[in-house]
Amino acid sequence: MEIGVGLDASLGLSLSDQADLSKLAAESGYTSIWTPESTGQDSFQICGHRWRATKDVVAGGLTTGIAVSPVMHRTPIAFAMSGGTLSEITGGRFIMGIGSGGAYRPKTRQSLGLPKMSALALMRDYLTTVRQLVAGEQTTYSGEVVKLQGIRLGISPPPKTPVYLGALGPKMLELAGELADGACLNWCSPEQIAWSRERIGDGAARAGRDPSEVKVVEYIRICVDDDVDVARRSLAKATMNYALGATIPTDRERQLGYRGHFERMGFTRELADLDDMRRKGASADEVADAFPPAILKTVGYYGNAGDASKEFLRLAEGLDMAIVRVVASRPGIESVKAVMEACKPGK
Repeated sequence: MEIGVGLDASLGLSLSDQADLSKLAAESGYTSIWTPESTGQDSFQICGHRWRATKDVVAGGLTTGIAVSPVMHRTPIAFAMSGGTLSEITGGRFIMGIGSGGAYRPKTRQSLGLPKMSALALMRDYLTTVRQLVAGEQTTYSGEVVKLQGIRLGISPPPKTPVYLGALGPKMLELAGELADGACLNWCSPEQIAWSRERIGDGAARAGRDPSEVKVVEYIRICVDDDVDVARRSLAKATMNYALGATIPTDRERQLGYRGHFERMGFTRELADLDDMRRKGASADEVADAFPPAILKTVGYYGNAGDASKEFLRLAEGLDMAIVRVVASRPGIESVKAVMEACKPGK
């Protein structure tokens, strides 16, 4: 199993910090460095910036990856152009992860001026066309969301660009097995990783693919601090918007996205109790303080640095690549470095 590191915008890192931490990751034995994407800095450029910082440490530089970029922010052609260019620049050391983001939420679609659509159909269309384009194929395609006529990526020779799919639910995992080069999981217990692999295998079997061709990667959140309660609260704040949602969900929304994912892992009652707190006006800090440690320990780790590596490896069972997603316990780069040191490969 390979071990990468994931750094996100919540850490408040400058570009200089990111370069320094990328170099540290290479020196520490991490094999890749990853970023998510929202509407902040362009993640393709961030990946290129981080890759350049590692070139003097590792021959050819570390592999970089995006896990994941919401497809509603770009067309398939834009993904192919950006991903293909970065693959060419890095000599093939780039992995492009794409996902549906909030496509299932009416408010998200409305904010982008998009009509109602199936998130599954959206990702089928993007996976099919983006993979064809980065492979140098002339693409003619008519799906529910994407329609292209005779489009070819103008990069020759076409750069090798693996395309991974962000997937949580059974149908999206099966789609990853059918069409993607890899699946990007998130917030999983080891049991959920095994369940996800079965769904990926089902999709691969239907497409006549070997399931081992589909690489399975996951962010695993780690927060370390000598004050265990500080680490617990920080991890709870990083977890609760995913597990609960930004607003109290409808019954339908509880079946979808991350809320559905956490409920599939058996946390329906615990999350409902926290929803009751929110209905009564509890603050975000009060919800974080009440967030059940059992949920946090099922999908991540908080506590002292000495136990972090062992727990990370336990949570990573069944993955092809496990990514240490850094959660800082305190402001500043030192908390980031502490997590990277605690979980570095071979620790």
